[in-house]
Amino acid sequence: MSEENSAGSASDIQAVTRAAQILQLFGPNRPQLTAAEAADLLHLNRSTVYRYCNSLVAAGLLERGHAIGSFVPGGLLLQLGAFAMSQRKVLDLAPAVMRDLSLGAHMTAVLSLWGSGGPVVSRVEEDTSRNVVVSVRVGSQLPLVSAQAKVFLAFTPDQLRAERMLSALPAEQQEALRAEIELTRVTGVATSPDLGGVNAVAAPIFDEHGICATLALVATNHVLTLDRESQAAWDVATAAAELSAALGGGTQRNQTTGRLAGVVERAQRN
Repeated sequence: MSEENSAGSASDIQAVTRAAQILQLFGPNRPQLTAAEAADLLHLNRSTVYRYCNSLVAAGLLERGHAIGSFVPGGLLLQLGAFAMSQRKVLDLAPAVMRDLSLGAHMTAVLSLWGSGGPVVSRVEEDTSRNVVVSVRVGSQLPLVSAQAKVFLAFTPDQLRAERMLSALPAEQQEALRAEIELTRVTGVATSPDLGGVNAVAAPIFDEHGICATLALVATNHVLTLDRESQAAWDVATAAAELSAALGGGTQRNQTTGRLAGVVERAQRN
């Protein structure tokens, strides 16, 4: 790395650090502050802090307060905070539900959160009742053809982003995946085969803002079929609905389980 690039990287890191220090000053006891107050608290030059505050306003992380020269947390910061809290809450609530799901279905339960480029496995409850134990590594990013990705793409409110991600795939794969996503919207669950003979069935978890996670069962293809009308599909959708209710996503949860209930009921009649 050249000296110029090294100096630029150091400057960028310092800028991020300074911005973080300013944002950390806000809290329940300090809902707003001026650049001068921030400079005094951080022992920095006032004009420097003022420039940082203006940059944070432009980025949406801060907004100008009612008092002259003051700043308050911005819309983007509040959005990110709400998103982080919802993720933490679902991770706190999920373990007990996942254990019951895994024990009842005799399959491995997987919780995924949406990352920068697809679902990221965030928690796993392995089924150890069978001779073959299917395990998924926490931190793994799942491909767009996975059951969990299909669920996210079906129910995300940002359909423009979903379309951009789909458009990066080959045309034939796009067509097949769009059909799968539409079927997921209708039934409330998604399925996918995986390499090595492992299948998955997944359902959405909603909070008050929309889809926040997916819950899936994974097992060998001898144990778990790709039938969306199976007992496993109903089990995972019911468990996801339980978590959605606890997270305040009841309306969307009821719509989703209602779709699946209709599918299962028709299958039982036939």
